Order: sequence, then C-alpha cells, then structure tokens
Amino acid sequence: MVYGYHLTLSMYGFWLPNDPRGSWSDYVRSWELYRYGSATQVDMVKSVAYKPHNSKLRMQAKTSLRYPPVQLTGQQARAVIRGFADYIEKSKVIIWACAILRDHIHMVIARHHYPIEQIANLLKGAATRRLINEKVHPFAQRVSSSQRPPSVWGRLQWIVYLNTDEQIRHAIRYVENNPIKEGLKKQQWPFVKQYCGIE
Repeated sequence: MVYGYHLTLSMYGFWLPNDPRGSWSDYVRSWELYRYGSATQVDMVKSVAYKPHNSKLRMQAKTSLRYPPVQLTGQQARAVIRGFADYIEKSKVIIWACAILRDHIHMVIARHHYPIEQIANLLKGAATRRLINEKVHPFAQRVSSSQRPPSVWGRLQWIVYLNTDEQIRHAIRYVENNPIKEGLKKQQWPFVKQYCGIE
C-alpha cells in the first residue's frame, strides 16, 4: 500500500538525458546535446547523484543547452514557495517535508486522491505563475512581455513510492537534511505538516 511519495522536481538543466550517472530518458532531443552522448536510461530506484562520473564532461554538456541551467536566487525560491503554498491551500495536499535547493526541490507528500504526477505538474504550474506574476522568472528577459517564458522545470520528475512508516520517516529526514548538505540553513515552511505516523 502506498502511503506517500518522495517527489523530486528538477530545474531546467539540472539533470540531462545523457547524464553519465544515468537518467530516465530514452533519447536526446537536441543535436547539440547529443554530441556529448546518447541517452543513459536506467531504472533508478535509488539516487545515483553521488555515483562517480566524469563531472567535467557533464558540465561541458550543459553549455550546449538552449538556455543556461536554472539556479534559483533567494527571491525566486521564495516565489516558488508562495506558488506551492497557493496550490497546497486549494488542494489540501499534505506535505510532510520540503527543501528548496538552487537547482532542484525535494518534497515528501502524503497520498492524495490526485495522482502524484498530477500533483507535481500542478505544483510546477502554481510556482511558475508566481515567478511570472512577481516578475522574477529566470527566463523573462529572453522573451518579449507578450510571450510566455520557457519552462524553468525539467521535463520529468523523480518519484519514490513510500509504503511503510520507516520509509516515510527516512524520506523526511533526507529532505530536512538536504539544505544543510548544500551549505544552506535548515528550512521551515508554513504548509509543512508534522508527520505523526501512518495511522
């Protein structure tokens, strides 16, 4: 039985389809990016973020992207959080943990009547609206004011299904400790609810 999810949303350019550590992609759309290798599709059950790889080649491949990889500023991260809060208030989705990092976001989410893929897309949409409305969208300067800016999000998301109390608690600890590992302060968001067990 699925009781929750560990959801990872990546910003544009964070994880490429031909990342040497593996990816979910089965092809590379851009010829410029394909020069650095074909898709590295793997079944990722566990994170491969710390798997040894040629990081120089990975960074070089990022230079061939159409836009620079998104690195959220503090102002942009706060807009994303406000967008998330807008959606969470309307949908009543329960969030047990949330960490906003410069180039990706971790959340632990309780099972809901919406599929997790739909929740992920609605969270991204709400955050994007805030970035545009608050005039802090990373790509706003690249298009005219009448055009919608390119997406700041990676195309897919990483979802781990949490079936036990232990898995949920482990995911919450991982998410709560993630900013500290990145050299950021511990994060607390008003929409995060304390986890009190599956029951």
